[in-house]
Amino acid sequence: MNYRVVTYILGWVLNIEAGLMLLPFVVSLVYGEMSEGLAFVWVALGSALVGTILVVRKPKDTTFYLKEGFVTVALSWLMMSAVGALPFVINGDIPRYVDAFFETVSGFTTTGASILSDVEALSQCSLFWRSFTHWIGGMGVLVFLLAIIPMAGGTHMNLMKAESPGPSVGKIVPKVKNNAIFLYGIYIVLTFIMVILLIAGGMSVFESLCTAFGTAGTGGFGIRNDSIMSASPYIQWVITIFMILFGVNFGVYFLIITGKLKEAWMHEEARTYFAIILGAAAIMFIDLRDIISGTADAVRHIFFQIGSIMTTTGFSSVDFDMWPETSKTILVLLMFIGACAGSTGGGIKVARIIILAKTFGKEIISFLHPRSVKKIKVGGKVVEHETLRATNVYFVTFMLLFVVSVLLISFEGKDMVTNFTAVAATINNIGPGLSMVGPTQNFGFFSDFSKLVLSFDMLAGRLELFPLLLLFCPSVWKPKKKLS
Repeated sequence: MNYRVVTYILGWVLNIEAGLMLLPFVVSLVYGEMSEGLAFVWVALGSALVGTILVVRKPKDTTFYLKEGFVTVALSWLMMSAVGALPFVINGDIPRYVDAFFETVSGFTTTGASILSDVEALSQCSLFWRSFTHWIGGMGVLVFLLAIIPMAGGTHMNLMKAESPGPSVGKIVPKVKNNAIFLYGIYIVLTFIMVILLIAGGMSVFESLCTAFGTAGTGGFGIRNDSIMSASPYIQWVITIFMILFGVNFGVYFLIITGKLKEAWMHEEARTYFAIILGAAAIMFIDLRDIISGTADAVRHIFFQIGSIMTTTGFSSVDFDMWPETSKTILVLLMFIGACAGSTGGGIKVARIIILAKTFGKEIISFLHPRSVKKIKVGGKVVEHETLRATNVYFVTFMLLFVVSVLLISFEGKDMVTNFTAVAATINNIGPGLSMVGPTQNFGFFSDFSKLVLSFDMLAGRLELFPLLLLFCPSVWKPKKKLS
């Protein structure tokens, strides 16, 4: 382990977080919340001081393998969450640190699960920071770091692999730094367009920014106690469309921008993603046709909740915990499927579902025709054996972590639906579940132990499991041997 280069990158992450914390302070000045806003200044100064100490001397040895990439990403996200929670505690908006840590982890991992029963009681600067963490975490702070900080090429790619969601990470453009710049370019432009559309629908600038941050990062923190339920149909449709757009693999947008429309149309994961959305909507419309009055309202709420759950955003336009069992079951299944790889969404990812389904089909055929040789293809390209192996290992690890987490929080004696969907909502980075963690409820009733378990699940889900799990592997921490 090359500790020096790891701490160097962690120092830059602290400096970036310190700079970002000045934005909620500006909000506090606008709304006359100086005492609450100063909490962000003090934490920013402390972060900047530590960060500067760590980056003042650039490491001579810049050796950076995938192991360092995984550890750096995991420690960065833990550190960002631990530091990002401090302003909530200092200004009194969330007095208990465990609660503030849970809320901040939920923000950075774009989960949207909350311990707050009265969101509207928060100061405006805290509301802004809470939603802004979604936007930061949606694309990833280390992707942003790659776009602005010059580092060795191996460092770039190994950080990208460790932080980017999906079964495999490819480069849209040849240079990883340009890749990061392009991704953030799309991210910023889509967010800006959404803000304009929300303002056109009657939202204030503050509300539009917070809502767009939650949508772009597919996070789902609302600034109202009823989430998006009281918003106009126009606002709900805008959010629905952009939730679905941010759940698409950003590589598709690159194809569209570069004029490769046929390749974009033939993108197998994106087509499967939209097919699942339409299929789920058709079934749920049949199931809910007598529950929601009016075809227009039914279509709006169905597409909103499908888009919200499948992209793992977590906004609510209606209390879907009151829907029939068939519709709730579909939503729970969509929780696990998730959005596309290379998007800001969570879950297992559509790409992995495609690979797992085709692997299953291949194995069935091999039983019928033992001597047949069939390659698994996705999007017309052969899936490498390493990707197949990684997908299978990911799925097994995911299910093991899911089962262990449900078991750990079950000791509190809550009902099975609550426990199951609480873990499903956190490990898939969704937010609301069913029963006691439904769309009109919160996670505040859990013990500190369960909150930490669920916080671990949120981080593990956002980082694709292995970066966080590797922290518990002793061999990872062995110092790099010096050459004699």
